[in-house]
Amino acid sequence: MSIYKLGQSVLTKFEPETAHRMTIKALKAGFGPKGAPKLDPSLKTVLPKSGLELNSPLGLAAGFDKNAEVPSAMSGFGFGFVECGTVTPQPQPGNPRPRLFRLTEDRAVINRMGFNNDGLDVFVANLKKYRGQAKLGANVGANKVSEDKIADYETGVKAVWAHCDYVTINISSPNTPGLRGLQDKASLTDLLTRCGEAASAAAEADKVSRPVFLKLAPDLDETAIDDIVGVVETAGSWLSGLIISNTTLERPNSLQSVHKGEMGGLSGAPLFELSTKILRAFADRLEGRFDLIGAGGISSAEQAYKKLSAGAHAVQVYSALVYLGVDMVSDINRGLVGYRS
Repeated sequence: MSIYKLGQSVLTKFEPETAHRMTIKALKAGFGPKGAPKLDPSLKTVLPKSGLELNSPLGLAAGFDKNAEVPSAMSGFGFGFVECGTVTPQPQPGNPRPRLFRLTEDRAVINRMGFNNDGLDVFVANLKKYRGQAKLGANVGANKVSEDKIADYETGVKAVWAHCDYVTINISSPNTPGLRGLQDKASLTDLLTRCGEAASAAAEADKVSRPVFLKLAPDLDETAIDDIVGVVETAGSWLSGLIISNTTLERPNSLQSVHKGEMGGLSGAPLFELSTKILRAFADRLEGRFDLIGAGGISSAEQAYKKLSAGAHAVQVYSALVYLGVDMVSDINRGLVGYRS
């Protein structure tokens, strides 16, 4: 048993949010890997629209490192890209605890964190310290009490632009009132128009271009998917692609855990089929014109490959780390080499 697997088994004895905070503190204290792993050259991936070059198509999803405290440590486990956040312009405590639940029997998690984070000033200062090899992503959101949530995204895009490799606009968390409404056709058009202007201004000011991704929910019907495709195709060249998907509000009948009725977003194994279905729907409509990152329920190389086969150019994991630990990263990387050979 590796030291990381042992640590992961100990952490499961603690309340989920306490265990997560202990993990971040341990990584900050230097208990992460020493140096970067050697990844098989066959894992190298270039996202077709943005040209973003990755040492592996496997990335860490936002939510693990909300304040960008340990991206260098996480890079050392073999991720091709590490996404930090979600960050909001002003610090906010998030929703009352308990707000994070393990559904152990279902290999799932429910969270209603509510974008708890220390704000952009702390986040950007931490981004500046990054020394890892993985590409660094910054996931931006809106404060709960903000009257103009789109203005928060504009602020976030401009603030992180010079200090990361790509930016994600997260409009799909179910735990901030009104946020998912930004996926509606009219609101999304307004959001992308204003964020496009912010991205262009940031690119001009910092003399550097960045890929920008839009993170979507899996709870979309065919009409909503068509509307979103129509809007993103007219957004302009600044928008590189989509991340599909965030957590779901659905509760499959298969759930067994006593926590299955908790409010919040469901992630982990039960999300895999739904998120992959929505990913494939977007891939079929967009026909390679945008970069697609597949997220939701991945815990093995086989599942990562299924996402790639469904149209994703890269994939992200998070919830499975709760149950399998960081050794899963090298396992998936090794498995993907086999699928690609």
